[in-house]
Amino acid sequence: MLSEMQEPPGDKDMEHKSKKKTGKRRIGMVVMFVIVAVVYALLLELSLNTWVGWAAFAAAMILFPVFYMRVAAEKSLLLRLGAWIVLFGILFVVYRISYPPYALVPAVRGKNPEPTGVVTVAQGDLTGVYDESRAVEVYTGIPYAKPPVGELRWKEPQQAEGWDGVRVCDHFAPRFMQGENSTLWDSLVMLVIYNHFNWFNPNDNYRETMSEDALYVNIWKPAGDVTDCPVLFFIHGGSLQTGTPSYDQYNGEAYAKRGIVYVDFAYRLNIFGYYADETLAAESPHDTTGNYGLLDQIAALQWVHDNIGAFGGDPDNITIAGESAGSSSVNALCVSPLAKGLFRRAIGESSGIAVNHPYHTFRPLEDALEMKQQVYDITGVSDIDALRAIDAATLVNARGAYNSMTVDGYAIPEQPAAVYQKGENNEEALLNGYNEAEADVFTILGTKVTPGNYEDILREKLGDTAAEGLAALYPAGDAPKKQYNTVVGAAWFAYSHHVWSRYMAREGRPAWLYRFTRRNRGLSTNHAGELPYFYGNLQTQPQNYEAYDYELSETIMDYIENFVRYGNPNGDGLPVWQDFSEDETLLLELGDSVEMTVDPYPALYEILDRAQEE
Repeated sequence: MLSEMQEPPGDKDMEHKSKKKTGKRRIGMVVMFVIVAVVYALLLELSLNTWVGWAAFAAAMILFPVFYMRVAAEKSLLLRLGAWIVLFGILFVVYRISYPPYALVPAVRGKNPEPTGVVTVAQGDLTGVYDESRAVEVYTGIPYAKPPVGELRWKEPQQAEGWDGVRVCDHFAPRFMQGENSTLWDSLVMLVIYNHFNWFNPNDNYRETMSEDALYVNIWKPAGDVTDCPVLFFIHGGSLQTGTPSYDQYNGEAYAKRGIVYVDFAYRLNIFGYYADETLAAESPHDTTGNYGLLDQIAALQWVHDNIGAFGGDPDNITIAGESAGSSSVNALCVSPLAKGLFRRAIGESSGIAVNHPYHTFRPLEDALEMKQQVYDITGVSDIDALRAIDAATLVNARGAYNSMTVDGYAIPEQPAAVYQKGENNEEALLNGYNEAEADVFTILGTKVTPGNYEDILREKLGDTAAEGLAALYPAGDAPKKQYNTVVGAAWFAYSHHVWSRYMAREGRPAWLYRFTRRNRGLSTNHAGELPYFYGNLQTQPQNYEAYDYELSETIMDYIENFVRYGNPNGDGLPVWQDFSEDETLLLELGDSVEMTVDPYPALYEILDRAQEE
């Protein structure tokens, strides 16, 4: 009887195998579930998705395991796969509906900043906000020109209209219309290149608004009643194609705390700022086309000159500054007759157009005009009225090399080098320089250099004569990519600043040249690596810097403050920075030490001088 009541051994084995198989499935589900949860959480965070996405994600993470265990875990493979497909579908929908919205960037981080008193400018009354320390007043989004939309697209900037009442200037205006990457890609760039990302910050779940209506200035001033403060007018970079004045590395609080009124602004970019067309020149009262972004910069500078006194600034003591394409723009303002008398001194970081044939951010008018047909072909229209009628979001995707200024006979009447050769440039003093590894960040992707193609690639960048001489001076060897970066970085950036400084010395005007070599865990000595040091914003990426970096930043800002105030960077307690005219082979190294050192590229300059004369 007992043997009849016992289950057959085969049934027990089958039940044991079934339980074991179910257990493995559950373990596999748990592992898969954890992987999906972690990856998706990272995706939400790096994409800056809103709290709605996080809430829906949390609900899905709670409900799915319950559903899977009770309904699908022991069922057919088809049902289990269906459960996962439903989960992925839900997560996809959650990701899309919680994608970060567009919003304006606040002038000051933190909740409910205190408003300032009323300031009166030519267009009307306005207020700003105090920074957290209450030592700085910040005014953002002040119009300096009419919105360049509709009939004003591709026309010279028009004077800003006035307003009634008191305008609240506590948010940056939109950044100018530009090509846009996904937030995920931008976050990955910040992580990989900048070693920086604000993890789980509840205040950054948005994308900065873009618009053609973006011609506004932003002002940081010392708090309280101040007068006759020197003014630092900064032009942002971005290859004349991208960029925003709200970028945290351009924040002006550090200089305002030093008693300097700091200004930055947006200007027309890409196809809106640097498109050239004979039709546009014909309808212009000044017969100009191709430099609309530069004309915006001049209009902003004029507005600042006329109104900065209301913020305690001295209109007769303005220094213009810029980095990358912003530095090229500074160089352009130095040769533009339209900017004469609007500023006194210039600061240029990592770009210039004073050489006979600038390598970037500048092109002959003929080349600019040749691109007109490309625009018509891409957009499918045939006249300028139809082109003006295309919405900005569509037009900005008409990709092309709309990132160069040109000789238009108005804003830039002739080659910048010719202006310097005549001694007719506007700046009375110059502080400028470059970084140790300028080109490296541009060649991380898409530039393959081998001993076989080394000279050919140099020829594409620098021309036949220069490539031949530089390939001999810097042979490809076993590290052709490294040599290529050295040569291109020196030619595009170091040489530009050497020539700019040399012109100043020939005119008997002071110039101070630097080389930034301080390595760190962020951008280091790559292009734009000096920015947080120059403008006192290392604290935005504290993981990348050590105590000495903050000391170096203070030293650099001491030099800049002296230059902005008095036209000479030297002062008590600072290592002596020699005027370039004293010895053109020397420059100030800003690195592990601050001292005069020998410029590493004199032989390269000689080769490029000869090539530029052709």
